[in-house]
Amino acid sequence: MAALTDLSFMYRWFKNCNLVRNLSDKYVFITGCDSGFGNLLAKQLVHRGMRVLAACFTHEGAQKLQQDTSYRLQTTLLDVTKSESIQMAAQWVRDQVGEQGLWALVNNAGLGLPSGPNEWLTIEDFVKVINVNLVGLIEVTLHMLPMVKKARGRVVNMSSSGGRVAVIGGGYCVSKFGVEAFSDSIRRELHYFGVKVSIIEPGNYRTSILGKDGIELRMQKLWEQLPQETRDSYGEEYFRIYTEKLTNMTRSAEPRLRDVINSMEHAIVSRSPRIRYNPGLDAKLLYLPLAKLPTPVTDFILSRYLPRPADSV
Repeated sequence: MAALTDLSFMYRWFKNCNLVRNLSDKYVFITGCDSGFGNLLAKQLVHRGMRVLAACFTHEGAQKLQQDTSYRLQTTLLDVTKSESIQMAAQWVRDQVGEQGLWALVNNAGLGLPSGPNEWLTIEDFVKVINVNLVGLIEVTLHMLPMVKKARGRVVNMSSSGGRVAVIGGGYCVSKFGVEAFSDSIRRELHYFGVKVSIIEPGNYRTSILGKDGIELRMQKLWEQLPQETRDSYGEEYFRIYTEKLTNMTRSAEPRLRDVINSMEHAIVSRSPRIRYNPGLDAKLLYLPLAKLPTPVTDFILSRYLPRPADSV
């Protein structure tokens, strides 16, 4: 048993240390670099000596990132919900990389809100999140794939533990399940082109995806815009307990993002990137086991987390 453990450790160590050659010549395009995972990854790859093409949503984010790094990083503006913006960004990347191609595409741009009980949300709330997290990711990928294929590089897609088990209502988990399916399908299709596809499935981390307003304020706005009939069916006690639990989950989010950034970096620089990365203890010990349990068991566990509505059976 000890020998098997040692062999397993040595195998993983070899895979982690077996890096791609000539990294300083390779280009990486990252979306969502204003803050959070994308911002930190861009800085880490510049420190490693790679050529980083960072897409930001705002002028302020792009300017700040450029000031904080070196000539090896260049920025552009990108709104992943607008086809014209994606086309312009793709042409910009094409002009930068030339015949060399794009070594890595990192689809990191994301949106977490609005979220909450599904019945409390509008179709516009769902579309807003899905357009960023899934439709935008797909469109960016389709425009960048010819350049990635030319470099025989890789695609790194930011999913979530919420893409393995739906722990909250709204467009977030819906979109992340879609990211998982899209990533699986293109990974199989691109295998023969020498392109690798990795999925990052972090646990609960504290980033700007959670928004700037407090949970209590956002939930109060959702509650107040509901029809009286819907509010009566759930009851004030449901609203209070649900908001309290969501607030506690947000406050317990891991503020140290290093494990996620290291996972993303490994997917870019390793000769043997993993198909899935699960940074965070909650991802490994809670969400993944929940995703692999029989569905009735998972339903039983997660339903016990939710408060009982006033009009329950």
